[in-house]
Amino acid sequence: MADDVVFQEAVDALRGGNKARARELLTNLIKENQTNAEYWTWLSAAMETPKERIYCLQTALKLDPEHAAAKRGLILLGALPADEAVQPFPLNRTRAWEEKLLLAHERPKPKGWAAVRASPVFRLAIVILFIGVIASGIVFGLVIPNSTPNANRALPTPGPALTFTPTPTAIGAKPQAAATARGPAQPPVPYTPTPLYVTVERSPITADYLLQFENAYKQGKWDQAIAALEEVIKLDPNLTSAYYYLGESYRFKGDVIRAQQYYNEAVNRQPDFGPAYVGLARALRFMDPNANVLPLLDQAVRSAPDFGEAYLERAQVKLRDNDLVGAVSDLQKADKLLPGSPLVYYHLARAWLKQGDASLALEIARQALERDVTSLPTYLLLGQIHAALGNYSDAVEFYNTYLQYEPQDITAFIELGKLHYAHAEYEAAVRTMDEALRADPNRREAILYRFLSNVELGNAAAANADLARVRSAYPDLFEANLGIVRAELLNGRAGNAFLALEKTLALAADDRQKALAYYWAAVVHEKREEPRKAAEYWALLLDLPEEAMTAAMRKEAQEKLAALRTPTPVSSSARTPTPSVTASPTRTPTSAASTTTATPTPTP
Repeated sequence: MADDVVFQEAVDALRGGNKARARELLTNLIKENQTNAEYWTWLSAAMETPKERIYCLQTALKLDPEHAAAKRGLILLGALPADEAVQPFPLNRTRAWEEKLLLAHERPKPKGWAAVRASPVFRLAIVILFIGVIASGIVFGLVIPNSTPNANRALPTPGPALTFTPTPTAIGAKPQAAATARGPAQPPVPYTPTPLYVTVERSPITADYLLQFENAYKQGKWDQAIAALEEVIKLDPNLTSAYYYLGESYRFKGDVIRAQQYYNEAVNRQPDFGPAYVGLARALRFMDPNANVLPLLDQAVRSAPDFGEAYLERAQVKLRDNDLVGAVSDLQKADKLLPGSPLVYYHLARAWLKQGDASLALEIARQALERDVTSLPTYLLLGQIHAALGNYSDAVEFYNTYLQYEPQDITAFIELGKLHYAHAEYEAAVRTMDEALRADPNRREAILYRFLSNVELGNAAAANADLARVRSAYPDLFEANLGIVRAELLNGRAGNAFLALEKTLALAADDRQKALAYYWAAVVHEKREEPRKAAEYWALLLDLPEEAMTAAMRKEAQEKLAALRTPTPVSSSARTPTPSVTASPTRTPTSAASTTTATPTPTP
């Protein structure tokens, strides 16, 4: 029983994107039980490199030669040919549909967007294509409501790709009027019924159980749905759609291993059953958001060209891979097959945000919210869009609504914390990063921004508490090293600040960073009562272009140099300037733009 609890915790960690925690828990489980193929299969999803994933899956297959998930994972990773005998682990005869998938997998991935996106001509063509698609209404028939353009428009930055979760979505839900154009009037309800998209053939002997299944499925009662479908299969074992919906029910329940088994069973019985390939792709993306599932989705489209979910899922994968043209093309087809789907609008808004037009993305995302006010990812997307537009208060409102119902989304907390930091709301940034670190005490980026915020606030003890971890996690990051210099000063350790200066100066890559480094180098030398060295750095600061620093920095440097150059009447022969040593300022005189944009997003 204890192992079951630990295993579920590992699964939850993996769903939340915390691969390190999942890896730790699964490794401990395997130490106690090295023959459990399920543990090895899940551990593969927590690994960082294809080589490690292949090793875990091969071990799982050795322990259970009929393990469907391990087989499929190895096929997709290219480690298990579908048309040859596998050595040293035995396999059953390869199925025809697997050979088709392997051929698709082995074909070179199309270069498309990645190969030509650097071309200005191609970029212009893409922009024209997007504008034509939206403006003409040919693609989606979107009616963009009239709105006043936002005057405070900042350079848009793409939001992160949506992490797949097994939460049911309301594709095709009718518009609801509970949301305003500016922000949520009321919190969303936590669940929206999920419609059925694959027809389940009824017969007199299965009708009652199928009715029980449909009612349970639409209410999200997965155990009841599974129980009803198991009875259906006993009465009609050749009903392919029943196996598919068993896979769906297990996927929504969170058991993707069992889900894969039933999807595979559906494909075994009907190789051209397209929805099962979509289910397999979703299960694999749940285990590894970066999994190469395009071969499965291509097969789904070939097998079931009228199944809108296949195009919608493939569009998400293409968005993840920055194939924006391909994603829009698939969304166009999905819209025709799933008219009124809020997810079509949601993913189209994501595409526009990635394309760089946050204003249009905002209009489309609002329409997505109107069509399904319960869609939490849409609230997060609206927060990201408002952040890209510089609408700080609106962005915070949408982030807070989202996090109220998704308090385990550490990445969203970090995004919000960075937004607070960029707008000099340092206390809010500290609180938000504290929330993220309560869920995962080892998230480096949350530690970094809490540390930098405490430095800006002059919280010496709090900054000192994170100093060692920041130094270890970000040895070559300019902002981190400058923060260390300032934290050492806050804690009265001018000698340590001096030792940290050399590396900070070496890491300064542009005039803006050099200005900050020279400014704080001068302050450090003043603290160490070294006026000549301080004067050198004040002079270096003034030699930089004016736009590299704030007006306050430049004025202070001029005043300090003027004071240092004032002669003192000590003797007629000595003309040594008398230094004016000032206290170190508690906040970096930089704009918000000089904080987060140069800081890379570290991998958790």
